[in-house]
Amino acid sequence: MDFRYTEDGTPTLFHPGYGEAYHPRQGALLQARRLYLENTRTHLHPAPRVLEVGLGLMVNFRVALESALARGVFLRYLAVEKEPLPREVMAAIRLPLPLGERVFGEILKAWPEERFAGPWGELKVVFGDIREAALPTLWATAVFLDPFSPQKNPEAWEEEVLKRLRLASRRGAVLATYSAQGAFRRALKEVGFRPHRVPGVGKREWTVGIAVGAPRFPCNGG
Repeated sequence: MDFRYTEDGTPTLFHPGYGEAYHPRQGALLQARRLYLENTRTHLHPAPRVLEVGLGLMVNFRVALESALARGVFLRYLAVEKEPLPREVMAAIRLPLPLGERVFGEILKAWPEERFAGPWGELKVVFGDIREAALPTLWATAVFLDPFSPQKNPEAWEEEVLKRLRLASRRGAVLATYSAQGAFRRALKEVGFRPHRVPGVGKREWTVGIAVGAPRFPCNGG
């Protein structure tokens, strides 16, 4: 893997296996803030519970953490990561987040443990395939769907995965992702999210989905 800098000055990595970078060229921080933090309203939630698919370099987590620390709220964060990065790679990607980076430094000392906790909140990491990971039921207030693209990593975008994410989401939870595929949006609607188009950065549209009604599927998650 090789390091690359995005247009907002923050670094990312290029994954040779998937043939894609972890973040868009327009900016890792920009996408984390606008797409995931703000479009899910996590930056306003008094008790955010975030479920992320694709932890990667922890940029989305660190941005959510910075917001929670600045507001004095407790963050609960559950991430599913199939290919965790080595500690030295994670440590090389530092961000201009003065509050969150201190906590991130402490997390790195124990990486890759499965649970990290402190007065700031809790991070749990499930190392494995999202298709098999045990997820809590009706838990998340926000879902950050951020794996590699449907073209390169189609299994992370399957309808069965979306069902699992809906079952893990509270009513009114907001899912956000960079994909704007029509088939993906139709699948979101089918499993119980109300999809919406939102303006993107670097691409015309992003997608958000609101968890509506009650889940219609049996759940085996814990």
